[in-house]
Amino acid sequence: MRDEEILPEVEAAEKRIRPYIRETPLEPSHELSERSGADVYLKLESQQLSGSFKLRGALNKLLSLDESERQRVVTASSGNHAAAVAYALSKLGGTAIIYLPETVSQAKKDALLPYGVELRLVGQDSLEGELEAMKAAEGEGLVYVSPYSDPKVIGGQGTIGLEIERQLENVDAVFVPIGGGGLIAGIAGYMKARHPGLHVTGCQAQNSCVMTESVRAGKILELASEPTLADGTAGGLDPNTITFPICQRTIDTFVLLTEEEIAAAMRLAIEKHYMIIEGAAALSIAALMKETDAWRGKRVVLVISGKKVSVDILKRVLAD
Repeated sequence: MRDEEILPEVEAAEKRIRPYIRETPLEPSHELSERSGADVYLKLESQQLSGSFKLRGALNKLLSLDESERQRVVTASSGNHAAAVAYALSKLGGTAIIYLPETVSQAKKDALLPYGVELRLVGQDSLEGELEAMKAAEGEGLVYVSPYSDPKVIGGQGTIGLEIERQLENVDAVFVPIGGGGLIAGIAGYMKARHPGLHVTGCQAQNSCVMTESVRAGKILELASEPTLADGTAGGLDPNTITFPICQRTIDTFVLLTEEEIAAAMRLAIEKHYMIIEGAAALSIAALMKETDAWRGKRVVLVISGKKVSVDILKRVLAD
């Protein structure tokens, strides 16, 4: 997917999905502004319908299909994309076979049960589920809805950038969590086309940093992932993903976060913003807290990507 294709894809997605999604708030953060000396805003995709940004890409893909094609689709997810596909199909009509890693949180599995989708648990890494899902889709003649490696998914996620542009002027930098790269590819691809001087920071867990290390190596790597609070961004990459070259071209800085830094960011969100967010969503907060001196006097947007976190993980984070 070339850079010049992303902007029109996002603009088309905006028209396609707008009736079905929420324009999420962009709120100033007094606490983070005080700590960093920057003018900090939070883009609250944690308040999106379905609980995360993933609804945008899922809807854009599903709405681009014929009605017959979306009666039964196949997808793979670490949790949030699955919830987005299930929610979208409940509105549009249809059902899904969803491949999840065996390590997926109970909170994310529980969120899928009311939709009557078929769950298949495969392996320890989300990539294992993706590869199995692609095989199943091909074998059964069904459409595979990728969690990130699809122009329509990237276009849908990029509508976040369009909203930020509409909500706030003169943004100097945007911090975005990274997993498979669909979110940051859409936001960075759109916003940099419109504002070439924008600085894009990719935020990833040190325990599962395949995209970061792959970009640094210049090729997609096969790396093992350790357990992480940021389970929504964990796992390997589709070896043919279209997000990889986009990330190579559009991300200016990568910041890797420890589990302690992610937990501290989750606690800050609760204590200072009275807001429960998942570990993946805390990555952008953690990255700014790690690099506060670099952004003094700048206007910075942190993408808060989702809110689905189990009670057990919250207890552990708050007890530390």
